[in-house]
Amino acid sequence: LGWKFYDADDYHSPENKKKMAEGIPLDDEDRIPWLCALHDMLRREESSGQDAVLACSALKKMYRRVLVSGASAIESNHPEQPGENVALKILFVHLDGPIDIIAGRLEKRRGHFMPPELLKSQFDTLEPPSAPENFITVSLEKSLPEIALEIERTIFQG
Repeated sequence: LGWKFYDADDYHSPENKKKMAEGIPLDDEDRIPWLCALHDMLRREESSGQDAVLACSALKKMYRRVLVSGASAIESNHPEQPGENVALKILFVHLDGPIDIIAGRLEKRRGHFMPPELLKSQFDTLEPPSAPENFITVSLEKSLPEIALEIERTIFQG
């Protein structure tokens, strides 16, 4: 795509990284400041006319609202309030697959602060995207080229 790529894990606080490394799942209080910072980063990219890809485990609907609308999404179930910045246009790509496939991939990952033992807590927290969210679901059981092509097709079809 030629877009900037960001891995949200790079933006976790040292405290969040330490907590995960110790096998302690993050909670909303840990994640909200991180998500707000990611929203601000995406807002800066949009303001400069840049498209970007953000790899992020936005597990809950509320987390995705924060990515779209920033901190105002926390106080309100309405992503936009009069007089506030217009919500970012984000396509969420929900990579869906069985826990055993994802666990296998995590086992192969080296040098990351999140241990595979936290995967179950992520599945327990997961609220898959649903209407009216702007999303597609792509199976992780497809090949990487098939996954990339499906995402690219969706982006360019509008």
